[in-house]
Amino acid sequence: MATRRASRSTLSKDQLRGRAATLRQGLSECTLCPHECLVNRLKGERGVCRSTDELVVSSAGPHFGEEPPLVGSNGSGTIFFASCNLKCQYCQNYEISQHAHGRRTSSRELAEIMLRLERQGCHNINLVSPTHVVPQIVEALAEARERGLSLPIVYNCGGYESVETIRLLEGIIDIYMPDIKYSDNDIARRYSGAPLYWDAVRPAVKEMYRQVGDLELEARAVARRGLLVRHLVLPNGAAGSARVMDFIARELSTATYVNIMDQYRPAYRISRHAELARPTSELEFSGAVKEALSRGLWRGFDAADQTHHPRLAALQ
Repeated sequence: MATRRASRSTLSKDQLRGRAATLRQGLSECTLCPHECLVNRLKGERGVCRSTDELVVSSAGPHFGEEPPLVGSNGSGTIFFASCNLKCQYCQNYEISQHAHGRRTSSRELAEIMLRLERQGCHNINLVSPTHVVPQIVEALAEARERGLSLPIVYNCGGYESVETIRLLEGIIDIYMPDIKYSDNDIARRYSGAPLYWDAVRPAVKEMYRQVGDLELEARAVARRGLLVRHLVLPNGAAGSARVMDFIARELSTATYVNIMDQYRPAYRISRHAELARPTSELEFSGAVKEALSRGLWRGFDAADQTHHPRLAALQ
């Protein structure tokens, strides 16, 4: 069981600026994620994520399709960043993640987007695919905090994270929402171009849990702090769901909020992989849920009220 801190640390303006400077300096030989491309992004070189030091935002606005503890009544203030450090062959948002559709945005403009989402009544700032642009995000957060931003910050990532980078986010991120996509490195390499995925995701998620602990909800069931794990069930057991659930229960907490997702649909380049060229079956999804339940996990599984999910309701 991972050790965690009981309370959130609050960084000063100078501390935030210092973290941002440290992270930006790291772009000169980029090791932000486990790919460790060592390219000089400050000089326009590109690694696996195909990003320089420019920040590209695809879209931003209140989002009502996220997990209930993030959505609340007014939506999650979601910011989608273009590009990604993963190459998922079935990505449903490949126009954003692989084709980098979006608009170049300065850190100051990003800060204004965050403040606008707060003015719109959103419950949090939800950073989608932030891994490759962490330095620019922290720069923007420093300015937004100076201008009064008070919402929780959600780090919504694919799970292929560097522990060193996550450590630099302590006291900045309130809610970590990583995917745990696979429990096998070879599978991860084949479908997402991440050859060290299982080796990387476990220590990264344990570090996230150490920082923020189990998901904490306010009276209206809106999340303020903690860890929320997503796991997408894939056809033919490709995601290795049993091993994922075992890791969560044994090395994090049985009170971990887990969204077991059943919305897999063939997309993007999946025609190259016949074994994934169909939706998941009800049996495959229910099997993943049963693996979670058998290990004592009990929070999440797709909805705050599980009876609203037809496949989960069938298991009750």
